[in-house]
Amino acid sequence: MKPLHQRLHLYTEGDTYIFVPADDGVETQSLTIDRASGDIVLNRPNASSPNFGRRSHRTIYGIIGLISLSLSEYVIVITGRELKGRLMDHEIYRATDFDILPMNPNVSMDSQLHPVEAHLLALVRSHLLGGNFLFAYGWDITRRLQAQWQARDAAVHKALWEMADDRFFWNRFLQTRMIDASISTDQDLAKFILPIMYGTFDLRRTFVHGRHIDLCLISRRSRFRAGTRYFRRGIDHDGKVANFNETEQLLLIASPNVSAAQRLSEDQFATKLSFVQIRGSVPVFWAEVNTLRYKPDLQIMDLQETADAMKKHLQEQISNYGNQYLVNLVNKKGHELPVKEAYERYVAELNLPNVRYEYFDFHSECKKMRWDRISILVDILKDDLEKEGYFQLDASQEKPTKVQQGVVRTNCMDNLDRTNVVQATLAKHTLNRQLRDLGILPPTAGIDDYEGFAKEFREMWANHADAIATAYGGSGALKSDFTRTNKRTRKGALDDGLKSVLRYLKNNYFDGPRQDAFDLMTGNWIPRKNPTAASFLVTDSRPLIIRSVPVVASFSMFMICAGLTLPRSSDYSLFYYFMLWFTLFGFCLIFILLHGIDYVSWPRLIPATDVIYYSGPGFRSANHGKGLKDNFGLAKRSRWLGTARSRVGVDHGIELEDLKKRVD
Repeated sequence: MKPLHQRLHLYTEGDTYIFVPADDGVETQSLTIDRASGDIVLNRPNASSPNFGRRSHRTIYGIIGLISLSLSEYVIVITGRELKGRLMDHEIYRATDFDILPMNPNVSMDSQLHPVEAHLLALVRSHLLGGNFLFAYGWDITRRLQAQWQARDAAVHKALWEMADDRFFWNRFLQTRMIDASISTDQDLAKFILPIMYGTFDLRRTFVHGRHIDLCLISRRSRFRAGTRYFRRGIDHDGKVANFNETEQLLLIASPNVSAAQRLSEDQFATKLSFVQIRGSVPVFWAEVNTLRYKPDLQIMDLQETADAMKKHLQEQISNYGNQYLVNLVNKKGHELPVKEAYERYVAELNLPNVRYEYFDFHSECKKMRWDRISILVDILKDDLEKEGYFQLDASQEKPTKVQQGVVRTNCMDNLDRTNVVQATLAKHTLNRQLRDLGILPPTAGIDDYEGFAKEFREMWANHADAIATAYGGSGALKSDFTRTNKRTRKGALDDGLKSVLRYLKNNYFDGPRQDAFDLMTGNWIPRKNPTAASFLVTDSRPLIIRSVPVVASFSMFMICAGLTLPRSSDYSLFYYFMLWFTLFGFCLIFILLHGIDYVSWPRLIPATDVIYYSGPGFRSANHGKGLKDNFGLAKRSRWLGTARSRVGVDHGIELEDLKKRVD
């Protein structure tokens, strides 16, 4: 596989950016990006450094790509990195700092920008700084070990970006310009095109029975239907589901003659093993509509395309992983029941030969903190796990000893907390089997008999769960005390309560801009070259009465607090004063609750009006938050979200269609 440049020096000369590799290569070629025309040119080998260019004092560790906003196109580069570990002789990094370079010579990051441009740039920065972006220069972190081995011959003469898994190539949209330039011209930009992955990476080095072992956990988040907890649910018409993650557990066993003091290289591992699981939202058209209530309104859209979309999704998974074992953890009663029923109905209708459905009533089986009863699910899946196996590559063999032929796809409502617990349990079961098959553990032993090793395993899976939950739900994972300690505790339940409150606040009041950032960075929404056309992003178009009620409520609370400090001649002297302000405050709270939808932080780039005001066949648990019926016409005016959609609809549709042609 073609190597990438690991360090670049940036020169600004006139209206050009020049990226000069800091590598000591004989055939070193610099890259020039013309700020005026946008042309990307690979210079001749060993071209001299710019004579009059101003060199940046910061080292560039990779080019993430280019993004076009309303006033200018920008080059996004990595200026800070953190070494996360060394996997099979390859260094894995996390991007920690970034720089955004304007292409338009008339745009300066130091001057005051148009409010729309400043808002879009803020979305870009928040996404970069809030995500967990991983990359490597010589190893494809986007593909699991088995997929890398199967494509090893094709990878020899190809670039890293050409081999990257398209689902987990997070900056694929941002790299479109450079990839197009590399394909359409004779210049090879492969050394400058760095794929990054949104996910987690954790490597633990330990010993068991004198054998040196590397235990690694990698999660890869799909760039398709990406977003936040309540604003990306279910499936789309292309068969992509929300919160899709591939999780790979790698077990690397060193040769018996390798000492603890040696630094392991790839060829010193006697055996490499990989076990893969996946998670994803229930693959039907459904959503939960925020209304400021703790439990949002559940909405299931029973569309004619549902069966086709689910079939596309499952067939894609079968093509990628083999047989599918669908483990559904959604509750069988209460709020979640309609989602379970819809899932089961369409799975039964499709009746695909390589798909097996298994329901496990998590909350019922594990109630009263009987979390050990997850073993019931393991017993159910035990034979299938052994049949589908795992990937094993021995240094003494040319071909794999074992190949994983199927995968467990786990989901709950959010694919976070219950899913994390089950995936960690299945991973531990497989890890025990791998170590026993290799003769490292006795037939009756498990990793729980080796506290040091077991602790590393639990911490790794708990950190992995927290990272996925934070990216999608806004807080660390619930139930993580069980993953960390193998026990469910009252302290853990209290921590879960605090995390639930944090999720509620973030999901209702802060996730709109986060979702906008996902849509902007993955190319779901493309700005016009006219900031005035996107002025809705920085203005509040809600009716005046909607905007004024929180102000009145705040003022009422201020007057109540002020009244507590006023002198009084008797206990009843301020009775009417407090009655007035408490009544006004209560009226405001009731009004806000009745019109809860108008106080949620909704995405503005791609509004959710199709879901909020869906009136087709399906199920709706309630219609909260939309005001009283014909409440002075307010129910109709509360469709203020739709005005933003109409202003971007035409532009979005045309440009997105053109973009899909370029990206695909």
